[in-house]
Amino acid sequence: MVNITEKIKEIEEEMRRTQKNKATEYHLGLLKGKLARLRAQLLEPAAGAGSGGGAGFDVSKSGDARIALVGFPSVGKSTFLSKITKTKSEVAAYSFTTLTAIPGVLEYEGAEIQVLDLPGIIEGAAEGKGRGRQVISAAKTSDLILMVLDATKRAEQRALLEAELEAVGIRLNKEPPNIYLKQKKAGGMKITFQNPPKNLDEKMLYNILRDYKMLNCEVLVRDENATVDEFIDVIMKDHRKYIKCLYAYNKIDSISLEFLDKLAREPNTVVMSCELDLGIQDVVDRAWEELRLIRVYTKRKGVEPDFNEALIIRGGSTIEDVCDNIHRTIKESFKYAMVWGASAKHSPQRVGLSHLVTEGDVVSIVTK
Repeated sequence: MVNITEKIKEIEEEMRRTQKNKATEYHLGLLKGKLARLRAQLLEPAAGAGSGGGAGFDVSKSGDARIALVGFPSVGKSTFLSKITKTKSEVAAYSFTTLTAIPGVLEYEGAEIQVLDLPGIIEGAAEGKGRGRQVISAAKTSDLILMVLDATKRAEQRALLEAELEAVGIRLNKEPPNIYLKQKKAGGMKITFQNPPKNLDEKMLYNILRDYKMLNCEVLVRDENATVDEFIDVIMKDHRKYIKCLYAYNKIDSISLEFLDKLAREPNTVVMSCELDLGIQDVVDRAWEELRLIRVYTKRKGVEPDFNEALIIRGGSTIEDVCDNIHRTIKESFKYAMVWGASAKHSPQRVGLSHLVTEGDVVSIVTK
């Protein structure tokens, strides 16, 4: 572990010393690739160490979605959690109070959302300092990250947390790169660009792939603005997670109205004061929007649907997802489904497993 940390520091130092120009871009590309590999190794639990969770961290996923609260110590995460769920997290004014991941359940519009209060991330979590590794692995399993920030320290806190999460492969509010990569058994490397790229060339990709020992593969870069970092993300896709992030600024009672107005207009941002009980419901409403969950109702033949019992599923789900949600084995005897609601061309419409459902649909599954 110490060895890996030292190697990471050496590479970071070398990257800082290297001037960025045409002559050094291949060298820097390789260094970035090595750095990504070492960071992934550092975050892998040691072999034979079980799940590497540590006390309180193996919180099994429950409910319809999971939100991870991340933030520095003493920014108000625990208070926020106790206000939106029935959970009491131990609160004190010193750093690193919450030493285990404390789950709470947020009930919203018939859905149960698990909210995890993760220990205050401190600088260096990516290098395994503090309880960083466990915090990160728990954050990676969430459907939404709610970054709780102190409005009086906004810029520095946010930049540090984003850098920590970025370093461990969590990509906030980003789409996966538009690059296709497939490993093959033979045939060498085939690298194709859909449009002439601005930041990449064949030699650069060839060098990085060779460094990763991916000697037989097919690459298609569809995005002309793709970067070396994005290409490395595609190679390291098992260690990358693209997660929506909502920035929640607490302690707005301590800043000027003018600054508050400016903050509130920033993208993916909500503002609140846990102390004065201001804006907390707005944060919850926005989190629900970001999760993009929808409600679907099921109906048995000849019986009216029960509108008190909704199935909560992801936006963009199909009838197949509805079947999986009801019971894993239903698909095996599935014949067709009848759908009433906005997704149906006419009500009811007879559909197959690939039909996309929308908010408020009523579904009746017919089996063989």
